[in-house]
Amino acid sequence: MQRRIARRYAAERRFHAMGLGAVLLSVGFLAFLLVTMIGNGASGFRRTEVLVPVDFAHASIRLDPASFRGPGRDAALAAADFEGVLFESAQQKFGGGSFKLLSEGAWLAVRNKVADNPDILKGQAAIWVPASSAIDRAAKSGAADADLDRVRKVTEVRTSFDLSFLTGADSTDPTMVGVWGAFKGSLLTMLVTLALAFPVGVLSALYLEEYAPRNRWTDLIEVSINNLAAVPSIIFGLLGLAVFLNTMNLPRSAPIVGGLTLALMTMPVIVIAGRNAIKAVPPSIRDAALGIGASRVQVVFHHVLPLALPGILTGTIIGMARALGETAPLLMIGMRAFVSAPPGGLTDPATVLPVQIFLWSDEVSKGFVEKTSAAIIVLLVFLMAMNGLAIYLRNRFERRW
Repeated sequence: MQRRIARRYAAERRFHAMGLGAVLLSVGFLAFLLVTMIGNGASGFRRTEVLVPVDFAHASIRLDPASFRGPGRDAALAAADFEGVLFESAQQKFGGGSFKLLSEGAWLAVRNKVADNPDILKGQAAIWVPASSAIDRAAKSGAADADLDRVRKVTEVRTSFDLSFLTGADSTDPTMVGVWGAFKGSLLTMLVTLALAFPVGVLSALYLEEYAPRNRWTDLIEVSINNLAAVPSIIFGLLGLAVFLNTMNLPRSAPIVGGLTLALMTMPVIVIAGRNAIKAVPPSIRDAALGIGASRVQVVFHHVLPLALPGILTGTIIGMARALGETAPLLMIGMRAFVSAPPGGLTDPATVLPVQIFLWSDEVSKGFVEKTSAAIIVLLVFLMAMNGLAIYLRNRFERRW
C-alpha cells in the first residue's frame, strides 16, 4: 500500500515538473523572440544626422521668401529645388562626393525648415539633415568609417530618436522610411474586418445554436464552417481577388478590400468560438427566463448573449490576432505596392504592417535590416494593445453564476 502511494506521489511530482517545464519553455521562446527583436530593432528607432550650413543668400538657385507665404505656399514648396540648394552647400562644406554622405531625402529637412520660417532664405541657416545609410550604421555601431571621420572633422554629427520613423511612410531610402502608413493601413483594415466579421459571426452562432433545426442541412453548415476555419489563408486571398476585385471592381490595394478578405477568414473562428460559448450557458438560465414570461428573443439577447460574450470575445481576439499578422491573402489582392503616403480613407492605396515587414526584409540595402526589426516591434506592440483592449472588454462584460 505504501509503495503504491509513493508511486502516485512520484507520478504527481513528475506531472507537475513537466507542466512547469512546458511553461518555462514557452516563456523562454517568447523571451528569446523579444530580446532578439529589441536587440536588432532598437537602433531602428534612431537616426544619425549631420549639421549642414545652407547658404540661401549666395546660392546659385535663388528662392523668394514671399512665395512661401499665402495661398500659393504649398505649390511653391513643391516646385522649389531644395535638393539643389542643399547639394551646393554640401559641396562647399565637404568637397567632392558629398552626395554619398547625405540621405537621398535630406532635402526634405531643408524644405520643412523653410516652411516653418521662410525668412531664413535671406541668409544662412545651419540645418540638421539625415546622413546616408552607411554613415548611419557606422555611427550607431561605433565602427571605423572613412566617410564618418571625414564629416566629423568639419561639422557636428548626432544620433537621436527618429520621430519620422513613427510618422512617415515607405521610402526607397532606409534612413527616410516610416511605419505610420502601414500602421494606418493595418488599423483601417482591422476596423473593416471587425465591423463585418464580429456581428455576422455572433448572429450566425446565435442562430445555429438557438434557432436552427437539427437536421442534415444544419449538420452540413456546421461541417462547412469547421472546414473554412482550417482553410489556408491564401485561398481567401484568391477568393478576395476573384470576388472583390474582378467581379465587384473594388479598388486594388485598398483597406476595404483587405478588410473584407480578412473578414471572410476570421468569421468561421468567431462562429465556432461563439457557438461553444453559447452552448456553455446553463439551460437553467433559459428555463428561468422563459418561466417568468420572457420571449425567445429576450432570452437570447438579455440573458444568453451577455453570459456568452466573454467566450465570444476570446474567439474574436484569436481571429483578429491571426488577421493582423496575415500576409499571403493581402499579397493576392495587391497590397504589396509601394505606397509613399499614408492612406486617407478606406478606398485609398495602402499597405499593412506584415506586408511592409515582408517587403523591407527583401530589400538589398543593409539599412533595412534594423528597420525591419523595428517594424516587427511596432507590430507586436499593436497586437498587444489590441489584445489588451479585447481582454479588458471581456473582463468588463464577464458575469459569474
